[in-house]
Amino acid sequence: MSAARPDPARERILGGVYAFCAYFLWGFLPLYFLTLSPTGPWEIVAWRIVFSLLFCIVLIAVLRSWRRFRDIVRQRRLLFWTAVAGLLIYVNWQVFLIGTLTGHVLETSLGYFINPIVTVLLGVLVLRERLRLTQWIAIGVAALAVLVIVLGYGTFPWISLSLAVSFGLYGLVKKQIGPAVDAVSGLTLESFWLLPIAIVQLIVVGATTGITLDAAGPWHAVLLSLAGVFTATPLLFFAAGARRAPLVLIGLLQFVAPILQFVIGVWLLGEPMPPERWVGFGLVWLALTVLTVDSVVFARRARGVSDVAAIT
Repeated sequence: MSAARPDPARERILGGVYAFCAYFLWGFLPLYFLTLSPTGPWEIVAWRIVFSLLFCIVLIAVLRSWRRFRDIVRQRRLLFWTAVAGLLIYVNWQVFLIGTLTGHVLETSLGYFINPIVTVLLGVLVLRERLRLTQWIAIGVAALAVLVIVLGYGTFPWISLSLAVSFGLYGLVKKQIGPAVDAVSGLTLESFWLLPIAIVQLIVVGATTGITLDAAGPWHAVLLSLAGVFTATPLLFFAAGARRAPLVLIGLLQFVAPILQFVIGVWLLGEPMPPERWVGFGLVWLALTVLTVDSVVFARRARGVSDVAAIT
């Protein structure tokens, strides 16, 4: 007797729930990392790499997916792209931690607001994709937003742009890898390639400011050791959601994380929000509205076959 096919409607709803959980957890990551004080960003990223690798190894063992993992390791092309992905996600993690722990949570949220627009632009520059007029308008408005922030606020938003570009390139690499590498195996390999960097950072931190893992109390040690869980869990939720939910829904839900980070930065942490920064954020939100509406309309016209993957 053959197994019953899953209900498509139920699968779409379940996929949306999974994706929302992923972005919801990502949105609250700044609060988790702020509780790790006095640990600095360089040590946190190093432990994040180490504990992510350990957590993923445990997951592979529990799920009994060693055979699939070995099949991936035997393919040089996949090993190369996972190494590239590892370097890109390292840059993203490190910049995010520096921004979060130095009072720039708003800049990190701006980076993830800009990310969909950077992803569309990468599609033009790297994949030679052709954009519609409304997509070009969105890119132009986003560029104007960056200019407003630079001229009005008097500082170059390097944190925001670094996060947007690194995560955009990371998504591009993941697209090159495709479904050949599952979420757990991918994060395992990415963490493995970054292990030497983590070891060097721990050595440097130990020789300068000192390692805090065992120096700030047992509760702090427990929280810090959970960095791997907090890294892998939303990624697994996202992988489960992306397989089930429509791309349009994924594209809309991705704004949950930067919205939560924005709320945390403004109302919980009290970061400054002068008029020029409001104008910059407002222009980015306008660009995202144009991009999202265009993608939804195009998806409906194409009867479910669309290019809205560009905003995911």
